[in-house]
Amino acid sequence: MQYVLIIHEVEDYNAWKKVFDRAADLRREAGERTYQVLKYEYNPNKIVHFSAWTSIENAKHFFESPQLVQIRTEAGVKSPNFIYLEQLESGTL
Repeated sequence: MQYVLIIHEVEDYNAWKKVFDRAADLRREAGERTYQVLKYEYNPNKIVHFSAWTSIENAKHFFESPQLVQIRTEAGVKSPNFIYLEQLESGTL
């Protein structure tokens, strides 16, 4: 499985979340399979989006598309940092 870790600050979490939720079908069609949204402990507008994708290529194509650049602007995203990851191992302890 391939993963994407995105760390970014948003102007307003609630406004960002509405845009994020509206894009769910776009994300699914692009290849996102699961996701988690987390926040920094003391900064509710510092968001981490961790998601599993069908491929790194699909994820890059989606996140670098002009459509998503516009969606990020609409959502108030500031300087996203994208980290593309390939799973080496997983387990439960």
